[in-house]
Amino acid sequence: MIAKAQEARANVIQAEAEIPKAIAAAFVNGNLGVMDYYKMQNVQADTEMRQAISGSGKGIGSGNSGK
Repeated sequence: MIAKAQEARANVIQAEAEIPKAIAAAFVNGNLGVMDYYKMQNVQADTEMRQAISGSGKGIGSGNSGK
């Protein structure tokens, strides 16, 4: 059971590592503009703030801010 959980977490980490590459490719291909990127970062920050306030899930300081 622990091995399955560790494997699942490893898969999540690998998938999260692909996100910056996909964002960079979208910039290069012209599918993502600077303002779109800032709006996406603002939504992520807002979500983290709301989770931190509510006390549920990962909030500020979780290391998942995407920066």
